[in-house]
Amino acid sequence: MAELILPPFETSGKEKPPSWTPLQPSLTEAGPAVGCPREPWHDLHSQIDGPAAYDILTNFEERWLRASKAHGLQKMKDEALLKIGKISGIKGMVASKARGIEKKKKSRDDSLLEINRIPNIIGLESLPCLSQDDPEAWDVQVFRSIDSNSVKGFPKDPKDATSKNLLCGKNVLIDMSIQTAYVKAIRAAQHFIYIENQYFLGSSYNWTNYKNLGANNLIPMEIALKIASKIRANERFAVYIVIPMWPEGVPTSTPTQRILFWQHHTMQMMYEVIYKALEEVGLEKQYEPQDYLNFFCLGNRETQDAEGRSDVGIDSAANTPQTLTRRNRRFMIYVHSKGMIVDDEYVILGSANINQRSLEGTRDTEIAMGAYQPQYTWASKHSNPLGQVYGYRMSLWAEHLGALEECFKKPESLECARRVRALSELNWNQFAADEITEMTGHLLKYPVEVDRTGNVKPLPNCREFPDVGGTIIGSPGPINIKENLTI
Repeated sequence: MAELILPPFETSGKEKPPSWTPLQPSLTEAGPAVGCPREPWHDLHSQIDGPAAYDILTNFEERWLRASKAHGLQKMKDEALLKIGKISGIKGMVASKARGIEKKKKSRDDSLLEINRIPNIIGLESLPCLSQDDPEAWDVQVFRSIDSNSVKGFPKDPKDATSKNLLCGKNVLIDMSIQTAYVKAIRAAQHFIYIENQYFLGSSYNWTNYKNLGANNLIPMEIALKIASKIRANERFAVYIVIPMWPEGVPTSTPTQRILFWQHHTMQMMYEVIYKALEEVGLEKQYEPQDYLNFFCLGNRETQDAEGRSDVGIDSAANTPQTLTRRNRRFMIYVHSKGMIVDDEYVILGSANINQRSLEGTRDTEIAMGAYQPQYTWASKHSNPLGQVYGYRMSLWAEHLGALEECFKKPESLECARRVRALSELNWNQFAADEITEMTGHLLKYPVEVDRTGNVKPLPNCREFPDVGGTIIGSPGPINIKENLTI
């Protein structure tokens, strides 16, 4: 058992930015000198206590040992890292690991500091932070996207690797457990899925075009197939996906336009699968694909402050993205989240985007955790669990929609799916309007039109992002760009 803290994180764009935070990565020549605030930001984070935290430590150790070997580091005089092998209170969980570490201790590249040399850690017990009987306890599992080029410690025997759910590539072992965790959670879902992610593209093998692109992660297709199976079973199911209005970068740039283009193909494929399922059971007249799947983004708009500072330095004749953004007082809230909530009982949070780079295992290295409260499940409660995962989702929806309504308690319901979509459409209309008004809700319907047959196309009156430009459904652009950078 473990204790888990799930704080949402959002800024309005008014706060003074930390030194590492880009002010306006979506606008060129932007910053305080020209009156542009920091880009509004939304993110999800978690804190893990208890035995699962040792998996985080192990990941760090394995990565450090690989990196130190790659850079030719030998026995370090300052012994810069910690070793868990001699923690006096750890039992069982690390016993076998300790034996392996003792052997490793004599190796020339061992630069791990024994934790028992730090006084305030001596006596640490490997006991849960909370009792197993505590209703607020959690079960937590850590996942990764990584390969043997980035860690030291993977088994050399292929049979041992297979027993640890590692995949064997060409001269490399691959841990794709983040993608596996997402797929298993989606397949186990019975009521709804709520996703926030910085990117959403994949399953290109089922697109109408560009089937051989290589964006083969399974998540979009698994979601579409889950919805289709529920339609065939005549059961309600709803999926809510929140993404940025456009990926970080200048929206008119070739890389950003291409990512949007692949994102559009992903959406199109999913809606086609859903519509075909409705057709199969003769429900295409009664329901539409958006009764089951909806995409959203976040945005904000503010009237001028009391001192009218928003007008300072604005050239009324200029029509640059910077000037238009300041004049119209609107900008997207950048979604940097990487998380999924299933049935209000299970949550995945981490660093992995829903794209090929994060989920393939041989490219970007990622880490994530999956967690649930054993005493707050559908099986134990025989109804909506109403535990901390439920509370977390409801707090996010209150933050995004500026209100809480009774139907939000049953996100799988048709009433809720249509209500959230209606509110998001109102918010988009307010965001895109000529009149500047203060927004209380920030969840915007993603600015595309989805007809009853699942065809995804640009909005008739808004083919480009307001103020900043860039085609909303993207463009393939020139071919002289490495494709693996955009998938």
